[in-house]
Amino acid sequence: MAPGDLERILAGLSLGQDDRILSGPRGGGEDAVVLSFPPGRALVQTVDFLTPVVDDPFRFGQIAAANALSDVYAVGGEPYAAMNVCCFPARTMAAEVLAEILRGGLSKVTEAGATLCGGHSVEDAELKYGLSVSGVVDPKRMAGNRGLRAGDILLLTKPVGTGVLATAVKAGLDGAADLELLLHRWCAKLNNAGARVIHDLGLSAATDVTGFGLGGHLLEMAAASGVTAELDLASVPFLREALDMAALGLIPAGSIQNRMHYLPRASVRPELDELLVTMAFDAQTSGGLILGVPEDDVEAARSILTDAGDLAAIIGRAVERVPDGPALIIA
Repeated sequence: MAPGDLERILAGLSLGQDDRILSGPRGGGEDAVVLSFPPGRALVQTVDFLTPVVDDPFRFGQIAAANALSDVYAVGGEPYAAMNVCCFPARTMAAEVLAEILRGGLSKVTEAGATLCGGHSVEDAELKYGLSVSGVVDPKRMAGNRGLRAGDILLLTKPVGTGVLATAVKAGLDGAADLELLLHRWCAKLNNAGARVIHDLGLSAATDVTGFGLGGHLLEMAAASGVTAELDLASVPFLREALDMAALGLIPAGSIQNRMHYLPRASVRPELDELLVTMAFDAQTSGGLILGVPEDDVEAARSILTDAGDLAAIIGRAVERVPDGPALIIA
């Protein structure tokens, strides 16, 4: 991409000023940014980028940004600063497409209360976009994969099925425009309410649901914690439209690979619907959080989530692991 094109795109982004930035590309064109840092906080760092899951570039930018920001929320942190990461086919795609992607990403960074302070782009045959995110967290009130305890109730904050929906959108089926709107509604939604639950209630166990699917991430969490997660399949909030598309065979390869990899490590009741079992491993983009919540705190957690417009679906619980027992039971 020509320098003039990139300058024009960046000039169209209303980045404004932010007191957190002590030195950086907005002022003197430095390659690195220097930020002030809040005392008494720990640093959270993550990076994630992906190929388009929707056709609209602004919506894609929002989804990719929300997906990257989610890793900070999953530990109970707050996004503090972000940098764009972009691979763009400048010879075959109009610069205005990139401008819309970056504008969508900026809208989510701003919504998260973080500051966008630069980034990096390369020319590539395949479009990819995401963020490198730095967040802050109270080191005494943070969650992770290893914190699940026997007796914890499992809460899920977004519905499952976005992998199938993205496949249907890419296939260009009748009604794909409506499916894209549904996909955007959930995938562009920030997981900040889940982070607030982690902080306010002092939860020790959480993870976000992304490429490994609900079942894969839940199994990984239970295995790391030394407990067994009991997943009540009937309580999982599957998107109806995704179930309809999956019944037509529109199941992404990543979801099938997830099932093949994780199912041998789980115990599954034989009478369960095979389609629903497969959907439990649907590879998600910018999915919700799985929260391990002590039983006495469940109603408080659900209140915070529902007030923010999130789901607060009880999908199972953690129990003591029996010797040689599975990390995941699907019942």
